[in-house]
Amino acid sequence: MSQDKQVKDNYTFKLRLKSGILFVVCIILTLICLIPIWILIVNATRTSTDIASSVSWWFGTNLIENIKDLPDEFPNFHALIGFRNSAIIAVSTTFLSVFFSAMTAYGLYVYDFKVKGPAYTFILGVMMVPMQVTSIGFMQFMVKLGLNDSYIPLIVPAIAAPAIVFFMRQYLQSSLSLSLIEAARIDGCGEFRTFVQIAIPLMKPAIAVQAIFAFIANWNNFYQPSMILTSAKADQLTLPMMINGLQSNDKTADYGVIYYAIALSILPLIIAYLLLSKFIVAGVTLGGVKE
Repeated sequence: MSQDKQVKDNYTFKLRLKSGILFVVCIILTLICLIPIWILIVNATRTSTDIASSVSWWFGTNLIENIKDLPDEFPNFHALIGFRNSAIIAVSTTFLSVFFSAMTAYGLYVYDFKVKGPAYTFILGVMMVPMQVTSIGFMQFMVKLGLNDSYIPLIVPAIAAPAIVFFMRQYLQSSLSLSLIEAARIDGCGEFRTFVQIAIPLMKPAIAVQAIFAFIANWNNFYQPSMILTSAKADQLTLPMMINGLQSNDKTADYGVIYYAIALSILPLIIAYLLLSKFIVAGVTLGGVKE
């Protein structure tokens, strides 16, 4: 009995030691992620001189002045216009990418057809190609179609999202029973209705996670809008493009105002994460099911 107890105590000690190490690692990673955001928010309340001279971990007293100085020092920065344009692109692309990727994944999982395997392989192959490789050809194609300097090339291509298709298909394999689909067909439910009323509700956790990630990626996207919106009209600029204009302005280097503008641009992302973080925690590993 004493030997069994010793083995059990050793196992318990190793388990607690492992848990403690993992906890410390998680705390360190959390601090690495949060410290830059905290410094950004703190610097938004400080003067440019204080920011250049020292690093502070607590708020300053210059927030009201930075808010007042932003439209005077950077007249091309219009927060409301930037919010509107970024929201139009981010919300539209998120809906299209998540909905059509879920539909594609559903088709690849539920239906049997001859090119099912090659089609899935092709989708995975497209996922491996960096966007920068095809950007020049894509831009030339949009110019020939006369769609440059508009939001259409930024929104419509979001329908093709191979990474989201991969995640959704993996999730369907672990959560959707084909017998449920067969039962719906026997009851006379149409294919699209089956997808919308049966598959979509079961995919809510995966859809929520991918929607959050897609929204953040499109909200922060600078490369594509700067490539497509060639005229750079003030009423077309997204928030990342406006932020880039602040950072490239060497004549007016008021760091307090610049930090305030950057903090203002990430405010919707922070709010969205705080409201929907439970979906990220619950669903971030849902697609990691081995076939």
